[in-house]
Amino acid sequence: MDLVFTTEELDPAKRFAAWQDAICDHYVHVDVNAVKPADYQGFIREAQFGPVTMSDVFLSEQRISRRERHIAKLDKDCYYVQFLQQGNMDVLQAGQTLVTSPGVGAIFSASDAYDLECSNQFRSLYLEIPRKEFSSRFAEGKMPSAATIATGRGLGRIAAEFCALLAAEASHLEEAARGRLGHELMDVLALALDMGDKDEFSEDATARNARLRSVKAWIEEHLTDPDLSLEKIARSNGVSLRHLHYLFRSTEMSVSEWILNRRLQRCYDALMRPELRALSVTEIAYRLGFSSSSHFSTVFRRKFGHSPSELRRRQVTSIE
Repeated sequence: MDLVFTTEELDPAKRFAAWQDAICDHYVHVDVNAVKPADYQGFIREAQFGPVTMSDVFLSEQRISRRERHIAKLDKDCYYVQFLQQGNMDVLQAGQTLVTSPGVGAIFSASDAYDLECSNQFRSLYLEIPRKEFSSRFAEGKMPSAATIATGRGLGRIAAEFCALLAAEASHLEEAARGRLGHELMDVLALALDMGDKDEFSEDATARNARLRSVKAWIEEHLTDPDLSLEKIARSNGVSLRHLHYLFRSTEMSVSEWILNRRLQRCYDALMRPELRALSVTEIAYRLGFSSSSHFSTVFRRKFGHSPSELRRRQVTSIE
């Protein structure tokens, strides 16, 4: 994620004033009252996932307030979703108090007045989600204005882990992939909020399908890795190997078969692209994760009924 601002290299006596000037007055438009301004620490990192802005935030103990004068400066209507990794925070909005912690996230309106009361140092992932796009994922009148999200199980856990995974991998993802994943993340969050306390991770088909979609998206982004293994996939997505196999039952393919199928399809598409004619068949195979040209040719013929070289010759002939 890209660094927006940090107090790390500033004189301790100047940190809080610098934070107020750089962040509170220009970046998020809020007032901040720090408990220990002389010993202030903080940073913000940011990444864009299509319509979703994700921030990794670390702050000292403080109270944050947004009022009408701040709202008047906003140029967008959106929600905030927070998933805390450290510390505790109370979100006060519209007469409600949402008590959040590493086991409980929250969604609230960024376009309405609020107070955030932070206990001790805290670190959180924040999502800024456009209201119009997110609201369209709910039945009329069902979009919650402010609510907590249990992140210890079910869809809430999936949403929080998916968010953390995207934060960790942001710098390795292409812009187009980040855009698609942003929409996937909104889908998972909407499901988590819509289901509320009704979801059960091990039983609910909706939760299982949401998890499967996030795992597939991660695999798709790492198909070019020749060392991609089931253990690596499971570890990177926060599931056991047993659960990974369980997720793919609905595809009627094993995990390995699904990966092979996607690699073959990507190779087929690459062989059909005129701008890639300068690449040999072997180069394309290696670029998409195959480590043996003979194995690639065998499985390609088995799937498509002809060799990759024959497909390339047909493509060249059709162009000429």
